Amino acid sequence: MEKQQQQQQQQQLSLAKCSRQQQRYSEWIFRDVPSDITIEVNGGAFALHKFPLVSRSGRIRKLVAEHRDSDISKIELLSLPGGAESFELAAKFCYGINFEITPANVAQLICVSDYLEMVEGFSNNNLGSRAEEYLESIVCKNLEMCVEVLQQCESLLPLADELKIVCRCIDAIASKTCVEQIASSFSRLEYSSSGRLHMNRQAKCEGDWWIDDLSVLRIDMYQRVIAAMKCRGVRPESIGASLMNYAQKELTKKSSFWNSNNPPKVDLITGSTGHERLVVETIVSLLPAEKPAIPITFLFGLLRSAVMLDCTVASRLDLERRIGSQLDIATLDDLLIPSFHIASDTLFDVDTVHRILVSFSQQDDSEDEMDDGSLFESDGPDSPSQTAFVKVSKLVDNYLSEIAPDANLKLNKFIAIAETLPAHARTVHDGLYRAIDVYLKAHQGLSDQDKKKLCKLVDFQKLSQEAGAHAAQNERLPLQSMVQVLYFEQLRLRNALTCSYPEDDHKPIHNSWRISSGALSAAMSPRDNYASLRRENRELKLELARLRMRLNDLEKDHVCMKRHMEKSNSYNFMSSFSKKISKLNIFTHSSSRASSSPSKNSQRTNSKVTERTVTSIL
Repeated sequence: MEKQQQQQQQQQLSLAKCSRQQQRYSEWIFRDVPSDITIEVNGGAFALHKFPLVSRSGRIRKLVAEHRDSDISKIELLSLPGGAESFELAAKFCYGINFEITPANVAQLICVSDYLEMVEGFSNNNLGSRAEEYLESIVCKNLEMCVEVLQQCESLLPLADELKIVCRCIDAIASKTCVEQIASSFSRLEYSSSGRLHMNRQAKCEGDWWIDDLSVLRIDMYQRVIAAMKCRGVRPESIGASLMNYAQKELTKKSSFWNSNNPPKVDLITGSTGHERLVVETIVSLLPAEKPAIPITFLFGLLRSAVMLDCTVASRLDLERRIGSQLDIATLDDLLIPSFHIASDTLFDVDTVHRILVSFSQQDDSEDEMDDGSLFESDGPDSPSQTAFVKVSKLVDNYLSEIAPDANLKLNKFIAIAETLPAHARTVHDGLYRAIDVYLKAHQGLSDQDKKKLCKLVDFQKLSQEAGAHAAQNERLPLQSMVQVLYFEQLRLRNALTCSYPEDDHKPIHNSWRISSGALSAAMSPRDNYASLRRENRELKLELARLRMRLNDLEKDHVCMKRHMEKSNSYNFMSSFSKKISKLNIFTHSSSRASSSPSKNSQRTNSKVTERTVTSIL
């Protein structure tokens, strides 16, 4: 660094010394000489002398030579790059007036010297060579200076590209960031307690100080810089942080809203413009492929922006695919994407969420096809894919509950969202049942056929005890669904009784894995299993007493019918018996209570009668 500063000071001193000598020479020659030529450029006109201009500029020398006979007094240079400001600097150099070459004007000087042909072939130590030397030896060694030069090149395209000013600065920025990253990585290396060398992930990465500097560039320049940094191997996390910082400054209202611990959502300023659309599409194209490099909340913010600005379909699909690959870490607020289109009747963009869910499901299918071993692992409760499915299923159920009150939400869209996930994703259907109940409450005009179609989504065997009790009394459900709920509740009671008294009945237990809506499973310890059954036993005592009273009534009716059978023919007996059976409703609740448990024969008789009767109803 000290050598570079010394070289820079020496070059500046030499430039100043030469300029002072030329200035003294020009002042002595042209002190009392009137101007003999007018140079018109875009933005102004300059009354000057031919001799200093012709001695330095090959272009002006040629123009003057072409009109030697007519004694030209006016030259138009309307296409001169940089306009009047650039020509003024070139004229000062021709007259020997001292000025300083800086990152703010070096690009202009290189372009104007090329246009005016101020090269070594016409004069030694000309403007072009001096500006090029400053660019190579001073600017390209400093990242901030390169960024400043790129800003100046934005108004000098395409000439700045042809002279390779832009590519030299971009290469210098990419090289500098890569070197800084390597140095920062070495600074974070440390020895662990076991003596092994590892990188401290918690230490602050000081090699990303350039992120704020790049945010001042125009989007086309910024895109080229990021692409060059990717080719040089800059960390994806650093690329992602730069993209988020650039999006924050270009698209959000508050620049201080972003911090690394709480990623922001992109809330666009009012009014969609072509510039904002270009920024979103460019950032999407530059996103790193690695998942941890970009927070999912930022991806959802970009997706909202893409939907609102009507970005290209490719950009939106790319964002939806990226979100679907890590949907298990999303939140409900992320999924609630407002519907920005005027033609849409719904409050939220349901179609976009549906495509994200399809992408999530298809990703799981593709992984299963690529790896046959994962097909078996995904079915286990400890499998990462199964864990992700469970998280996403809860997220989807909460999302359905949130959008269900929308009166304009069509039934087919609601069902499409619910059916996107496979059957094994939901271990408990309480959330789905709650969402369907909210939808039925908000759409009371549904036909019975639509209600049946909606309730087919719910597996009533996977309802918890509380949800099952609510469903059994829910008048909004169709009759067939209520009968199914009652049947599974009775089946649950039978399984619970059989587990409570194993010595009484050694018949196989149906659906033993779904007692109490899947609360008991093989993963539970025997102690927890026994405690849960005891709690259910206490709750079932009243129900058992009610069943006992029903059986007693049935026995009395049977005795009466038997006596009547002896006095009448078989036809009258069958008629009387059928009338008695039709009056008996095993699903009506009785207010009578008893404290003792029923006998073994009563339990078996009631269970058989109940199961046969409900089976006939189904």
